[in-house]
This record gives sequence, C-alpha cells and structure tokens, in this order.
Amino acid sequence: MTVATSVSPLLVVERLSKTYGPIVACDRISFSLYPGQVLGIIGESGSGKTTLLNAIAGHHPIDSGHIHYRPRSGERLNLQTLPEPQLRQILRDEWGFVQQSPRDGLRLNVSAGANIGERLMAVGARHYGNIRAEAARWLAQVEIPTERIDGLPRTFSGGMQQRLQLARVLVTQPRLVLMDEPTGGLDVSVQAKLLDLMRSLVRSLDLSVILVTHDIGVVRLLADRLLVMQGGSVVESGLTDQVLDDPQHPYTQQLVSATLVP
Repeated sequence: MTVATSVSPLLVVERLSKTYGPIVACDRISFSLYPGQVLGIIGESGSGKTTLLNAIAGHHPIDSGHIHYRPRSGERLNLQTLPEPQLRQILRDEWGFVQQSPRDGLRLNVSAGANIGERLMAVGARHYGNIRAEAARWLAQVEIPTERIDGLPRTFSGGMQQRLQLARVLVTQPRLVLMDEPTGGLDVSVQAKLLDLMRSLVRSLDLSVILVTHDIGVVRLLADRLLVMQGGSVVESGLTDQVLDDPQHPYTQQLVSATLVP
C-alpha cells in the first residue's frame, strides 16, 4: 500500500519506553501508522513486541514517550493526557484488540450471538432484533454458520473461536485494530484459512492494524510496513517486502534465513 504524503497519520508513537526493573522492554520506540495501513511487528520471544502492543492499548502504563491518535472527529489527541472517560470511549468505540488466545477475548459461557451483541450494546445498540440480525450477519462474514448463533464458544474449534473473536471486535467498525499473535496455536491449514479471511476483512473494511507476530509468513501476507524488534529496540523498519527481501540488520537476516531452512 502507498500512503499519500498529504494524509495525516492515524496513530503516532513517539519515543515510547517501558521497563520492568532492570529489564528494558521497550526502548524509545517511534513510528507512525496511517489510515488503512497494516504495521507488522516481529521478533523472537522477549523482544518486547507484545509489551509494545499492550502499552499502546493502554493495558500497561508507559514510563516515557507519547501516543497520539486522530479520532473520527479529526483532532490530534495525546492519549497520555486525555481524561479517563474520553480515553475509555475511544478504546471502546474506535479501537479493537484481538487476543492471541480467543479464550481471553470471548465469554465462553454465553452464546456466539451474545458475544457479538455485547459489543454492540457497549456502543449504544438496544433493539434486540437489530442486534441479533447484525450478529448473524457478522457470523456469516467470518464464515461461521449462522445456525451456530446460539451455540457456546467453548463448543467451537480453536479456529472458529478466533473467527468469532474477529467478529466480536469488528462488529463496532473500529478504525484501529491491535492483534497479538492472532494465528498462534492453530494448525497450519486453519492458519491459512484465517489469514485469508483476515486479509479480506482488512482490505474490505479499510482497517488500520498493528499486528504482532513471530511468524514472517504472516507479516509477508498481511503487513504493508514492518518493525523488527530485538531486546526492546527496533533494529530495522521499512516496507515489508524491502525488509524481508533485503534485510540489512544481522538480526533480521537471522530471522529471515531461519524461515528458509527446510
């Protein structure tokens, strides 16, 4: 994807740092994310990529730096200084978070339809018939048979649970979606089907996405731009194809070469 220079960033992260005692999880990380763009963040376990995602999502307070976001209303907001009620509204209405384990992103003991409907009610929907119809429409969008609308997610396969979590997140039409290893733990064939679905939804809904993964194949398929993290720092960044086809940093070269070993 090519972003016009006149387009304002949707999200700007400036020199974000996060430590846990002597451990530097994120070290002065900066990047911009534009509307409709997918940013991939890769690195091995312990590289800081999930900490960065959780810090952006507001799950962990940051030690220093700034996160600026441009909501639908158009102004540029500093999320660190935003009043708590306004921040909660933005996170609920304009952002979505896809957990690595769908069991963390779903309520397993209420129906599939209710999982989707809860998100709609959180943004003001009240008409039961409309909520149920929208839930059924989204089940179809993520290739879950609509007759499973009253089924419990704990009876679904892992791949179906992850697709249901996507429906639950996307039903409110967020502008920004944060994804933490969304294909982790799934069989290869299930991963492939989920990736095809995710790519289709990202393009059709014009989503902006920050995607954390250790899987180079996932970012090659989905991401426009790429950050490579090692030891809490970004060691390489750029267009995904350029970074993966001609890696400059030794760590990136190591990651790419590891995927080429039969």
